[in-house]
Amino acid sequence: MKTFLFRSMIGLFFGGFLAVLLTYAVIFFGEQTTLDSSLFVTNSLGAIFCGWLFTVTPLYFEIRSLKLPQQTALHFFTVTIVYFILAYGIGWIEGGAINILIFLIISTVFYSLMWIAFYLYFKHESKKLNDDLQHIK
Repeated sequence: MKTFLFRSMIGLFFGGFLAVLLTYAVIFFGEQTTLDSSLFVTNSLGAIFCGWLFTVTPLYFEIRSLKLPQQTALHFFTVTIVYFILAYGIGWIEGGAINILIFLIISTVFYSLMWIAFYLYFKHESKKLNDDLQHIK
């Protein structure tokens, strides 16, 4: 529970920070002189929720009673479904079958690449730790 609360706070703060950075980018690079306040609130709350979602859901990988494929499937479906509902509701993703299909393809490819990168990184780290343990004698 302590880890969940800590990660929740980190995610909320990171999402808020990201929302501010994105707003600055729109103002400076998009040459916007005014912002729609309701749109700002909606998008910033979406970014804050995304920050929370993406920092809390990796806790699936800390449930030792689940095997890695189960952890991965739970994480993937939770992130994909919840993010899709949020993004569609806010308007980040437009309606229509082609847009939903594009979202699913992009999210699956991106998730797969990130999963492989993390898997290889942690495999490399565990190999280093095991090699270090062999040399302790």
